[in-house]
Amino acid sequence: MEELAREAGITVRTLRFYRERKLIPPPRREGRIAWYDDGHLARLRTISALLERGHTLNGIAELAEAFDHGRDVGDLLGLGVPSEETPVRLSPEDLADHFGDQATPENLAAAMDLGYLGTDGTEIVHISRRLLEVSAALVREGVPLADVLAAARSTRAHAEALAALFADLVLARGDRGVPDLQRLRPLAKSVVEAELSMALDRVLRTQDPDAPRPAATD
Repeated sequence: MEELAREAGITVRTLRFYRERKLIPPPRREGRIAWYDDGHLARLRTISALLERGHTLNGIAELAEAFDHGRDVGDLLGLGVPSEETPVRLSPEDLADHFGDQATPENLAAAMDLGYLGTDGTEIVHISRRLLEVSAALVREGVPLADVLAAARSTRAHAEALAALFADLVLARGDRGVPDLQRLRPLAKSVVEAELSMALDRVLRTQDPDAPRPAATD
């Protein structure tokens, strides 16, 4: 315990307090000896970083519980499933840097339920760098993270319906299979992107009838 406290830059009394609050997991015991490892040190450094960012000990305890009960990242990513998304490894303080005081246990639980977040040992893994960056950008623009996640859930349902529609289109002929679906997926993405762009054009014209219309081209 003394060695761990020294490495973490805290007092033994503070370490005991964190243990009592269950902010760190119990040590591995061998007889009368309690062994702490790098995972305990990483958790203590995370606590210090979150305290510096203005989080309370109660909030940190709730975050720690959410992380400890999060889904394993293997359940999110699957094994051998092709993906164009790049997972991102994060620490709790990284999440705080991205989302500030909106990195609450409630929002983290919602993100885990969506399958955006998983755990890998002491690390958190976001399944998609693109989704992480877009979510953080919306929060910086003043959109509450809870609303972003609610919209993501609705978007997920529509996206799955579109994916099923495209799969049915490609696989309707009996001589096509999964490799063809993988090869042609860029076409599906292009259609969805173009349709979404035109839908946003229509929304913008509804909100602002005086907005300039796209110029016609040959």
